[in-house]
Amino acid sequence: MVLETYTTIFYVDDDEDDRLFFEEVTQQIGKDISLFELGDQMLLQLDNPPPHPSVIFLDLNMPIKDGFEVLQEIKSDSNLQDVPVIILSTTSNTETVERCFKLGASLYVKKSMSIEDLKKSLEFVLSIDWEQHTVTENNFVYKR
Repeated sequence: MVLETYTTIFYVDDDEDDRLFFEEVTQQIGKDISLFELGDQMLLQLDNPPPHPSVIFLDLNMPIKDGFEVLQEIKSDSNLQDVPVIILSTTSNTETVERCFKLGASLYVKKSMSIEDLKKSLEFVLSIDWEQHTVTENNFVYKR
């Protein structure tokens, strides 16, 4: 599944500015996006009729249910476990990255407030054929 075939992107982040920034960049590359403030909101949408995401971008530091918990719920659901989950976070310490890898995230991307950096990150993520891609410790962290 590559860039042209992705139809819906889900983005979960409790920070409104980050959501609006992500939405702006996503629209620039011509992709549909559904924004969620809380992980529970997105999980409820996943239990309902379409649109279902082709890829999920997930922040880690959120209230009520953090990104780790949301990731764990997605990956433990047999209907959702194959949906690529991209961690988009300001945190980049080794323990956090390793925990996301072990929980089944597909890629770890450090947040950037640069439109060009985010656009490149999005285009990179959407260029991957996730059905054929094997995630390893060597290719888990996206380096700009």
